[in-house]
Order: sequence, then C-alpha cells, then structure tokens
Amino acid sequence: MPLTMIGVGTQGVIQKIQGKEETRKFLESLGFVPGSTVAIVTEIGGNVIVDIKASRVAIGRDMANKIIVV
Repeated sequence: MPLTMIGVGTQGVIQKIQGKEETRKFLESLGFVPGSTVAIVTEIGGNVIVDIKASRVAIGRDMANKIIVV
C-alpha cells in the first residue's frame, strides 16, 4: 500500500519505489530504499513529514504515494 495510507505514527517497511527513474533516484538519495523502516510523523498542508533512518524528511503527498510499504 502507498505510504500515505499507513497513518500518522505507524511504521512500515519500504517494499518498492514506483515512478520515473529520476523520482526513484531522488527518493533513494533521501534514504527511501527498499527494506528501510519508515513512519509518518505528521501531515501538513499536503506535505508529509516522514521519519526515516533517524532523520525527518518532508515530501509532497504525490511523492509519498510512490513509496510502497508493507
């Protein structure tokens, strides 16, 4: 399921990243790689603040929908 569906405060493990090559590479540079644990901290005005690898990253909701978690 997409990252945006797990809800605030819930953790998930990244299964895959969808989208174009440049989108996948951008997300990988931020630490979004398959096998990593990720959690949504909060949602603010269409953006999602995510906790990944002991860092907090803000990404757009459309970008978060490309991250598939289990």
